[in-house]
Amino acid sequence: MTTYLRADRAVFRFSGPEAHRLLNDVVTGEIPSSGEGVGEVAAAWALLSPQGKILAEGLAGHAEDAIWLDVHQSVADDFFKRMKMYRLRAKVDIADLRETHRVGFAQASDPQGMRHTDRLGPVDMGWRVIAPVEDTTAWETDDTFYHRERIGAGILHQGNDFPANDAFAHEIGLDILDGIDFAKGCYVGQEVVSRMKHRGTARRRPVIVHNIDAPSGSAVVAGGREAGTIGQVVDGNAVAIVRLDRITDPAGVTVDGKAVQLELPVWANYRFGDVAAEE
Repeated sequence: MTTYLRADRAVFRFSGPEAHRLLNDVVTGEIPSSGEGVGEVAAAWALLSPQGKILAEGLAGHAEDAIWLDVHQSVADDFFKRMKMYRLRAKVDIADLRETHRVGFAQASDPQGMRHTDRLGPVDMGWRVIAPVEDTTAWETDDTFYHRERIGAGILHQGNDFPANDAFAHEIGLDILDGIDFAKGCYVGQEVVSRMKHRGTARRRPVIVHNIDAPSGSAVVAGGREAGTIGQVVDGNAVAIVRLDRITDPAGVTVDGKAVQLELPVWANYRFGDVAAEE
């Protein structure tokens, strides 16, 4: 029943009568309006710039009359600042819990703490767990197991695999992994998301890369041209956001001059060599 500490995640709690409306009007996902925090599926979401680039992303779960979100530590300050700006006069309290709470990952059937199912589309990772710092002393501090699992599933994380304001929501697969609510009204960056969906302009997509002997951030090269860059490397594997149209021969791709093996995530609805429609 091991719970792995995800030390690179920051926790924020949104409470008040207008917390759900605020989040639903600002981020991409279908934000939960109810839940006890004992097994409901956490919603994937992203906060976008007006140009559609990801500024923050994570999971959102409802518990204790509040909505609990986690983001990468590298964007926590900016996320907090932006959400306070979007709040304006709404009846919402935004609590920064970086000093008092921690995020964990578990695959046990009933981990201790507030727990939401970490399920992205068809990918069931396990549990996202949130607990006060004093209740996490027994957690495993080496999170390699977690990253091995999510890399194997083709799941990208901001901060680990790509920086803020660098990738579109479609480019990390949020449109397939239930991280975008296409039925709700406007949110920041919604016009770009809708255009990419309806015009099929997502040129870059997540691809799993095996047999890597190079550091994170190294270029994926196909046919003599850079097709993308690899994210965090664990046991020689990583997830990369690549130009599909440049991968016409998956067997001929290299990273740092060495041959690698490419694999599409099991949830992918795209293929190597796909050419996106022009704007």
